[in-house]
Amino acid sequence: MAAYVAACGVAFANTDTLTFVRELDEVVVNAPVAQVTNNHTALTREQLNQSNTGQNLPFLLSSTPALVATSDDGLGIGYTYFRIRGTDHTRINMTLNDVPLNDSESQTVFWVNMTDMASSMTSLNVQRGVGTSTNGSASFGASINMSTSAKPTQPAEGAQPAQSAHDRSSATISFNGGMYNTFREMIDAHIVLPNQWRANARFSKVNSDGFLYRTASDLYSYYGDLGWYGTKTEVVGRFFGGGEKTGMGWDGVDYNTAYGINGADRRYNPAGEYTTTTADGSDSTAYYPNQTDNYAQQHAQLAITHRFTAQWSLSATAHYTHGAGYYEQYKRKKLSYWGLPYSHKAYGMYRKQLDNHFFGGVLSAKYISEPVDLQFGGAANYYLGDHFGTLHYLEDSLIIPINYEYYHNTARKTDANIYAKANWRIINHAQEKLSLYADLQYRYVRYERNGLNDEDMTDLPLSVDFHFFNPKAGLTYQNHGHLLAASFAIANREPSRNNYKENVIYDASTGEYTGLPHAERLYDYELGYTYSHPRFAIGANLYFMDYDNQLVLTGEYNDVGAYKTKNVKDSYRMGAEITAGVKITNWLRWDANLVASRNKILNYHQYIDLYDDQDNWNWLGQDSVVGTTTIAFSPTLTASSLFTFDIAGFTATVQTNFVSKQYLDNTQDENAMLRAYSTTNLNLQYLLPIANNQWPTIRLLCQINNIFNAKYANNGGAEASRFMDGSRCCWYYAQAGINIHAGFSITF
Repeated sequence: MAAYVAACGVAFANTDTLTFVRELDEVVVNAPVAQVTNNHTALTREQLNQSNTGQNLPFLLSSTPALVATSDDGLGIGYTYFRIRGTDHTRINMTLNDVPLNDSESQTVFWVNMTDMASSMTSLNVQRGVGTSTNGSASFGASINMSTSAKPTQPAEGAQPAQSAHDRSSATISFNGGMYNTFREMIDAHIVLPNQWRANARFSKVNSDGFLYRTASDLYSYYGDLGWYGTKTEVVGRFFGGGEKTGMGWDGVDYNTAYGINGADRRYNPAGEYTTTTADGSDSTAYYPNQTDNYAQQHAQLAITHRFTAQWSLSATAHYTHGAGYYEQYKRKKLSYWGLPYSHKAYGMYRKQLDNHFFGGVLSAKYISEPVDLQFGGAANYYLGDHFGTLHYLEDSLIIPINYEYYHNTARKTDANIYAKANWRIINHAQEKLSLYADLQYRYVRYERNGLNDEDMTDLPLSVDFHFFNPKAGLTYQNHGHLLAASFAIANREPSRNNYKENVIYDASTGEYTGLPHAERLYDYELGYTYSHPRFAIGANLYFMDYDNQLVLTGEYNDVGAYKTKNVKDSYRMGAEITAGVKITNWLRWDANLVASRNKILNYHQYIDLYDDQDNWNWLGQDSVVGTTTIAFSPTLTASSLFTFDIAGFTATVQTNFVSKQYLDNTQDENAMLRAYSTTNLNLQYLLPIANNQWPTIRLLCQINNIFNAKYANNGGAEASRFMDGSRCCWYYAQAGINIHAGFSITF
């Protein structure tokens, strides 16, 4: 039932262990022998790329339960992010082939740096909640584990080899174009070489003007691997990466503009805006032409797997990542912002740059038998990052050195872990199974930084160590299609770079720090039930996530559009995830999910500055918010519906997503809120009936996003201030109305 079970989020976790396949009336269920859960979504390469017209991965995952995708440019082409169960992307663990993808300092993945990576993925698994031990930082809302290589078919001893798609050479050319000058070109090749060698290669190019003005994206990515797949040993080298140049869209717009009220232009973008004086002495609005973000990233992985016996195997992966780039802005700021001894304001053109290296190794040993599975492993990774800013131009007559460097800081991070996990099949009959699962992990983190803080030009030396113990346990029972699963897990997570640089004050005279953020701790309780039938599946998962010192979003931004956070002592997230799927006929299927949640901070206290109005900004004092309040960016309801029509080579899907209102900060203020929204996308595909050994496979595609032209915003922020009339200083990210894309793919 993978076809509709996966879309509903009913699938099975811990896919790095032995799997079995069960067929029910032409519907397949993939499930591992190890831990089985109800809070898991598994997607194949075909499912990931069904509506892929150039949007980044968060939008391709938009039907996943409890997931909300956001974008800066309004199309999902440039900078895109997501939240799961209200938890933002900086606290969701993401790995590719078991190697951490999250940036060590910011703790996020910038998908714009590797556009169209979904075209090289063979599988993707979303585990909501804590999940099993993995590499990189802990999972506080979810973990996403991705794989890029499929193994060739290994026949049983004495059997004739059965060919799969991986055992035949092939090549695919794909192209699509659409509104806002959006184009995606992709070429992909899979090559079967002699003596059990295989190779894969892909290059993708994506360009778009963006929905917002001056948010154009010029993106590329590549992927290549070369592997030898022996009977007991596999060796694979992988090289991938990409680069981007995107126009900035992170400044946001006001409420009326975002929602098109009173005829406002929803495409308006204030980034790079400044006032100039014309020849006749009047003021004119102009826009800096190179208000852009520029970055490139390269990854290398070498993986070796050896199976000693039918039970024992060992895997090792070495990896290296290099990234470098900058963003350039033209803004009016106090000269002290650039470390100059003046207090007045002036327009300046400046760049914030970074150059980082990340490398390490991953090791795991597995023992698989009928009664028990065991896995031992660990990883050690090291990060080195340079951050520096250069001022290139000032509008007044001040003389500055060429490429004047106004700040520089360096960060180092060591991250190591060891773990052991086991799954004991207490009962293992044909239809009845009872399993007990346990997972123990120790993780060590050391973070160091020195140099000037780019926020206030103060010295901020840091050296902090963390020792985390992360235990997990679960129990599952399966019988004739019924699955009952319960689990408990503890996860600990260190603060990110922004948590330090925006909250910490260092007194050089005393060597003391104030505002040091605390590590977070999560106690995650999960209880789920699923019933799977050859014609339908239905499930429910209940979760309670109890936090100690959760770092919550305040709604405020820094000057690069990144959210500010702060610790709150007591908070929780609880909810119910309902999933359902039914095969109505052989050519019509319906999948759906509904997530209802409650996300609260206990004993919250925040001060709010009071001003008279937005014209004068006369400060009148402070007000405060005290008590139990809803966590920012945590919708009470999310829902997704997917109808799939498939007959005679023609496939149509109608996907509808709903997200209830979200508060922009933790004050639960109706004047600082994202409105509820619903969008519907239509995907049409037709496979021409000409494919055979002499002719290629040709597929035609048409993707219509937001077919009802909803005017909505899916992200925003709020200042910690209020005006006398109750209004707030907020900003929003307007998303595109209806947009149409069409194209084709040819596979040889």
